[in-house]
This record gives sequence, C-alpha cells and structure tokens, in this order.
Amino acid sequence: MSAVSVRQIAEGEPLVFEARVSDEKGETQHRVTLSRMDFERLRHGATPERLIEAAFRFLLDRESKESILARFDVSVIAHYFPDFEQKLPEYLK
Repeated sequence: MSAVSVRQIAEGEPLVFEARVSDEKGETQHRVTLSRMDFERLRHGATPERLIEAAFRFLLDRESKESILARFDVSVIAHYFPDFEQKLPEYLK
C-alpha cells in the first residue's frame, strides 16, 4: 500500500500543494493546484490537505503512482475518470 503525504505550499488562488507518494518501490512527487471554488464544491467537510489526499487515494486505486501527472489541477481528474466527483466522498471518509 502507498503512503500519501500532502503539504500546502501556497495559499493564493489557486491553493498549491506538494504531494509525495511512497511505497516499497520508491517515491514520486507531485505539484497539485486546487481552486477555492472547486474546494468548496468538493470538500464535504474536509480540509484542503485531506481532499488532496483523498484524490490521490482515488487515483492510486486506478493507476500506479508513476502514472499520476507530476503537475496537475484537481479539476482535470474528472476528465480522465468521469466518476471522480461521485466517488470522492467515499475516499473522504
């Protein structure tokens, strides 16, 4: 199982995070942005860091850590996986 750590690195618009995903094979780093509007719509009571972690858990259930883009905005996940917004609340539990 992969360990996901998320750290917010900028508070502007959009919010900017550094995410690290590690497992027995190594580690990947990712720069993720999240607009405040998307955060309010997707949060379901979660903090921004928790929402990003949940998004990574969703992605890791569908692809390897190496396949996740190095830089992306949370809004693009639904372009690749149309069920993202519907499934996200399960990952926020």
